[in-house]
Amino acid sequence: MNTESVGGLREARIDLDALRSNLAIMRRLVSPALVMGVVKADAYGHGATLVARALADEGVDWLGVADLAEGLALRGAGVATPMLAWLHGAEVDFAPAIRAGIDLGLSSLAQLEHAAAAGPAVVQLKVDSGLSRNGIAPVDRAVVFARAAALEASGRIRVRGVFSHLSNASPVDDERQLVEFERALAEARAAGLDPELRHLAATQAALQQPASRFDLVRVGIGLYGLPADASVDAAALGLRPVMQLAATVAAVRRIPAGTGVSYGFTHRADRETTLALVPLGYADGVPRAASGRASVSIDGVTHPVVGRIAMDQFVVDVGDQAVRVGDRVVLWGDPATGVPSAEDWATAAGTIGYEIVTRVGPRVPRVARS
Repeated sequence: MNTESVGGLREARIDLDALRSNLAIMRRLVSPALVMGVVKADAYGHGATLVARALADEGVDWLGVADLAEGLALRGAGVATPMLAWLHGAEVDFAPAIRAGIDLGLSSLAQLEHAAAAGPAVVQLKVDSGLSRNGIAPVDRAVVFARAAALEASGRIRVRGVFSHLSNASPVDDERQLVEFERALAEARAAGLDPELRHLAATQAALQQPASRFDLVRVGIGLYGLPADASVDAAALGLRPVMQLAATVAAVRRIPAGTGVSYGFTHRADRETTLALVPLGYADGVPRAASGRASVSIDGVTHPVVGRIAMDQFVVDVGDQAVRVGDRVVLWGDPATGVPSAEDWATAAGTIGYEIVTRVGPRVPRVARS
């Protein structure tokens, strides 16, 4: 019987040793480029403050967040590492971020003017190299670069960087974006800008496309030990999953053949068996789409999820295994330890590992383990 504590009904164990090791591996692989640890979206569900502090203690060069609220929360938690935020609403107030020393990633002339008005601001200009999301469009680059140069000359801004993002659609598409990014850099230099940071690559390109590394790479999913794509063998690189999602068995019952299980009776037992109730559900980020398709580990034995995953709980068929209330259930973690992986759950739910870990909800405590 495995009764190792999960600190209550449920927890996400965050392996800080694995995080540190993953950072060291990525640094070695992309050197001499600097590394930005991306901690947006609550550090991909792992706990932004917990992860950011650990990365800062390891001397990570930069931290990346999506929006200013994320960055300001980390500054409020005492994280002083250089930081970039790149996604902003129309009415954003840049002044608090400027005072907190957060670089502003800007994607338009309007954002540039807004930052200068709140300045003096340190900015990094994001260009659209082909992803067709945010970023300065090619047709607008000359105007924006010229205005940025004028604002920098007047002391209202400092342009620290120029960056973009790859699609990871195919090697051919990424090569086209690389060429487009280099064209944008040439245009920035021609306008009188001299950015110290040029960055394009996230985890996948950093590993597979050395020419895309430039001065800095933005490492997100690789830090958390998950593959950026099926073409990346994270384990072969030595990267280890940082999150283990676990719970304790809340109830056990023996049922006869033919018994329906959970909402809609989408599953009926084909034999006499034992069911274990796990107190995690889609309110906690466990994907309902994985109902009847995913598995968990109890005492080193893998068991199937049966019936529909509900808001707060789901059911596992443990057969004749002697499972008791309080036993530890691992949904996903490091597959090298014999438990299912986040990628296994992603396959069951028809999604990607990023979504599996990022959607883990706030009801699940993040517990640091070193």
